[in-house]
Amino acid sequence: MSKAIYIATTEPNSGKSVVSLGLMQMLLGKAAKVGYFRPIIDDYPNGAKDNHITTVISYFNIPMEYEDAYALTRSQVNEKNNKNKEDEVLDTIIEKYKAIEKRFDFVLVEGTDFSSEGSITEWDINVLMAKNLGIPTIILASGVGKTLGKLVNNLYMAYDSFKDKGVEVLMVVANKVQPENIEIVRKGLKAQLPDNVLIGVVPMNPVLRNPTIKEIVEVLDGEVLFGEEYLNNQAGHFGVGAMQLRNYLTHLKKDGLVITPGDRADIILGALQANLSANYPNVSGVILTGNLVPEDSIIKLIEGLSDIVPIVSVNQGTFSITNKIGAIKPRIYAENLQKITASINDFSKHVPEEELAERLITFKAKGISPRMFQYNLLSRAKSDIKHIVLAEGLDERILNATKLLVDSNAVKITLIGDPEKIKEKVSQMDLDLDLKKVNIEDPTSSEHFNEYAEELYRLRKHKGVNLAMAEDLMEDVSHFGTMMVHKGHADGMVSGAVHTTKQTILPALQLIKTRPDVSVVSSVFFMCLENRVTVYGDCAINPNPTAEQLAEIAISSAETSTAFGIEPKIAMLSYSSGDSGVGEDVDRVRRATKIAKERHPELILEGPIQYDAAVDAKVGKVKLPDSKVAGEATVFIFPDLNTGNNTYKAVQRETGALAIGPVLQGLNKPVNDLSRGCTVDDIFNTVIITAIQAQD
Repeated sequence: MSKAIYIATTEPNSGKSVVSLGLMQMLLGKAAKVGYFRPIIDDYPNGAKDNHITTVISYFNIPMEYEDAYALTRSQVNEKNNKNKEDEVLDTIIEKYKAIEKRFDFVLVEGTDFSSEGSITEWDINVLMAKNLGIPTIILASGVGKTLGKLVNNLYMAYDSFKDKGVEVLMVVANKVQPENIEIVRKGLKAQLPDNVLIGVVPMNPVLRNPTIKEIVEVLDGEVLFGEEYLNNQAGHFGVGAMQLRNYLTHLKKDGLVITPGDRADIILGALQANLSANYPNVSGVILTGNLVPEDSIIKLIEGLSDIVPIVSVNQGTFSITNKIGAIKPRIYAENLQKITASINDFSKHVPEEELAERLITFKAKGISPRMFQYNLLSRAKSDIKHIVLAEGLDERILNATKLLVDSNAVKITLIGDPEKIKEKVSQMDLDLDLKKVNIEDPTSSEHFNEYAEELYRLRKHKGVNLAMAEDLMEDVSHFGTMMVHKGHADGMVSGAVHTTKQTILPALQLIKTRPDVSVVSSVFFMCLENRVTVYGDCAINPNPTAEQLAEIAISSAETSTAFGIEPKIAMLSYSSGDSGVGEDVDRVRRATKIAKERHPELILEGPIQYDAAVDAKVGKVKLPDSKVAGEATVFIFPDLNTGNNTYKAVQRETGALAIGPVLQGLNKPVNDLSRGCTVDDIFNTVIITAIQAQD
């Protein structure tokens, strides 16, 4: 079951609360604990709070603090964006969302209100948030002031925008539609949208359209003189009482709001009497303009009435006040039970609730967003902090990454190198790295040097290594760091920023060795594409693997994929799909697929298969119509190093994808290799992954 749903609107004043309240009521009937989250809210002065949050939390009695229910205010987002810190915005939103997700069975996420300028930018932000949270969406639009064609096109374009970014749209809702047009709108949307998208059409509801006296008082900054207990009365109509009473009474309408100067005692008393009379419609309230208050005798008369509607005094003149009341956009707030009940009833009546609930239960996200993947990595590393060695302690990229790692509190770091030279380098870089929080080991002066050299001699003497040779090797940072891991003085090692792959991996093969169930060490890259994270292997270690080795690489890659939260659907890549191709290269992939299936029949695996058939559903359906992998592959096994290494670099450079790795598979303890062209982010991510491998 999906853990959350995202409500997005295409414009301001769309009536999003109808969907939020109705959906929350529905969800509470399906899940024991439902949380509520707004990623970005408006700024509110003088300690005021977001009305959506307070209404939902209060009415449904959700056990959440107000501050926990949102991530950032609009001004905070703008400030970070102006400083080119857009990534921090997403990181904060994901962190707050995940905290709520841990506490509740389901989370209702409500997008922004479009209350500021720049609606295109705001729309993009909502798409980006839904994509990075990895949750399905309901899209809402208002029918007010739109033709049928414009309303339908508006919702279709919104749907297409979300789908284009890989966000699943479960339902679209046309709100505030004239009751007589419900079926016309429904048919128009059905003709335009795919069959799997649910459609809701909610009519305009007068109860929701009209402001309450409480809202009017807040907007006008009025003073309530009488009837404070009736502030939830709704102003169905409003009119100015400027004519003589006998004429004004004929203009009264049901739930009308009377606007009149405060010295017009005749209009005030006449309106109150009309409210009590069976011959006239009810009055919702009286607004007294001009900062004028009735005389004491009139006040005394009003106080003696048994049933008094709200009477409110305001400062400005009648004309100005009337215009302000006409411009009020009604809201739903916690105390207004009539509007909340109306919203829930409208949602239940005009939205396919049971079908929506079924879609939520059966929804399964296709992959994980790169940002969420990185967040999950950091969270897992923090859950059980491990000690990682960075063998190349003098490299500037290593030191910059160490600063980020120390600040993250996710790992314990040891740098290998001369302490004085490292200290001098940090000073030259003007890097704010507290070296007191980092261990530094200089191999030649380490208290463990002789112990490590003797252990290396013991392990390699059968290969002709004597103690003097072992001592020479132990001065090498890769050998020293690997021995730290072997002896249990560290949990894992990362190297390769200035050393070759051979210099990093050979000591690991000699000292740490492979796991008993593994015959070949291999590697994978986590490819963080725009909408998902996939696994590529082997792109760094084995030049020309045999069929048996390819099968083992596939099995190891599936284990790695699962360990990092990616469901493995394995594509054994070749220049041919299925039975169509012949030749030694494709036959080798075919044999590897057979071996892997025999060893692990539970794996979802296809081969040989071409790359386009593995990633494109339409192509996959044509070439391998019965395949569970075609068009949905998450793990890609390349037939040789030449193909794999070139493909990952081509995808990385052409699409801007983040490639995390190579991550080595098959060793008893984790040692990972860096590319000599690695960035600070590459080092940071590789260290975090190494720490997680050490947990396992």
